[in-house]
Amino acid sequence: MWNAIFWGTLAASATMFGAILAMKLSIPKRIIGYIMALGTGALIGATTYELLEGSLEISGFKEVGIGFLGGALIFTLLDYFISHKGGNQRKGSDRKDHLTEGNQLTPIKRKNSKEKGKTSGMGIFIGTVMDTLPESAMIGMSLIGGSSVSLALLVSVFISNIPEGLSSTVGLRKSGFTNKKIMMMWVLVVFFSAISSLAGATLLEMASNNIKAIISSFAGGAIIAMIASTMMPEAYKEGGPTVGFVTSIGVFIALWLHHL
Repeated sequence: MWNAIFWGTLAASATMFGAILAMKLSIPKRIIGYIMALGTGALIGATTYELLEGSLEISGFKEVGIGFLGGALIFTLLDYFISHKGGNQRKGSDRKDHLTEGNQLTPIKRKNSKEKGKTSGMGIFIGTVMDTLPESAMIGMSLIGGSSVSLALLVSVFISNIPEGLSSTVGLRKSGFTNKKIMMMWVLVVFFSAISSLAGATLLEMASNNIKAIISSFAGGAIIAMIASTMMPEAYKEGGPTVGFVTSIGVFIALWLHHL
């Protein structure tokens, strides 16, 4: 139990590390894009080599398909809802206070701007929690049966959480949140991640192999959907075409860690 809490907390603490960097330093967007691309590749590799491959070893393609596609669908539906509440800004680091009309920039009307900022900020927070829960559960599930934590999963999640903390903190600050409130929100994110890791390690311990395969694949589907809808577009936007190579490095790192 304590192993799951510890490793889940450690992986999620990278979001707080990213938040502190955003508050203390002015980090070039290209660097943020490269870190996000590295995390994207690492998560893709870890999901493929750890979750899906492991699920196929204990079950069949039907169970893996149900879980994987179900996780991707559920995440997509939730992401669609959260995005309309401002959660689409959780990976963005360049929110504008202007709207484009023709070739000119026109300031956004400030009526109820405080309320809108808070709504957007809560959307960013909820979206970030939604992103981190499948990753943390994935770490917990790797501990089932007394196994040691998967190094590939841990490193992949840690790397991907740094730009999450960076970009989301920028969005929260531009939504009017103080540094103190932002840090409290990140503490909650870490707490929820630890609970998710604990749940992944304990609730499924007595489950059948088919159920374990479905749940593991479900987490994998949610992670891939999250990567495709938030991390990959933002990484390319910030880092340009070279993020393709950086992403490939991330996949290779996950493969290397998987076979250590």
